[in-house]
Amino acid sequence: MRARPATARAGQKATDVRYQPGFFTVALVCLIVLYAPIFVLVGLSFNANTVVTSWTGFTLDWFAKAVQNDDFYSAAANTLTISLSATVFSTMLATAAALGTTRGQPWRGQGAAYMTISLPLMVPEIITAVATLAFFSLLASVFGINFGIGNLIIAHTVFCIPFAYMPIRARLEDMDLTLDYAAADLYATPWATFWRITLPLLLPGIIAGAALAFIVSFDDFTITQLVAGPGQTTLPIYIWAKIRRPLTPEVNAMCTVLLMISVFFVSFSAFIGGRRR
Repeated sequence: MRARPATARAGQKATDVRYQPGFFTVALVCLIVLYAPIFVLVGLSFNANTVVTSWTGFTLDWFAKAVQNDDFYSAAANTLTISLSATVFSTMLATAAALGTTRGQPWRGQGAAYMTISLPLMVPEIITAVATLAFFSLLASVFGINFGIGNLIIAHTVFCIPFAYMPIRARLEDMDLTLDYAAADLYATPWATFWRITLPLLLPGIIAGAALAFIVSFDDFTITQLVAGPGQTTLPIYIWAKIRRPLTPEVNAMCTVLLMISVFFVSFSAFIGGRRR
């Protein structure tokens, strides 16, 4: 009787990639290549020397200088305006799409709808950016329509929908329909069922999706670079422009602030997603 558990564990190890020869070494090398430059950047943001690669001491002056930079504040304000707006709209649309593709009876074209929603995750972002630029250029040249900063909000909203959709859809798939049926037996309307039962249970998925959508919009560079007009500089675009000049640790400090914000929201999204399980 004792041989079966041992055999089962041996079979599990044979098929588990973590136990394959060389897996730990390859994983360690990949982690070093991915994260070592980030740690170097964070470390050099505390460098007292104006020359980025020459360490002369520890200082927080570059963070103070970045915070006192008016252009940095302006870029941050644009970034927050675009990101918060895109988060609200993309989360609302993603919630509606998730409800339509997971609740109720299956319908013709449901698989195609799911593929369409997920398509921006698979298409290279530069293609999405060029297509978006062409679309807004057509609106401006043919119909004379220009939404200003609204162009960026629309572009970010569309791009962030699949990122918000995935956590919300995963949450809905874990929810049992029994409570909905019970509410219907008690003569609750579909709207009342949604507000009193579905939405409270779905809220962790919505929060996780919104956090993910926010940080995707907050960090976006490619789409913003092509679509943004005059006076619509965001933090990633501003940092990219600073890199084209003589590089100082101030840029590293700005990147560190951006990195900390990204880590916080990604961790928050993962924490909320973990709590639902």
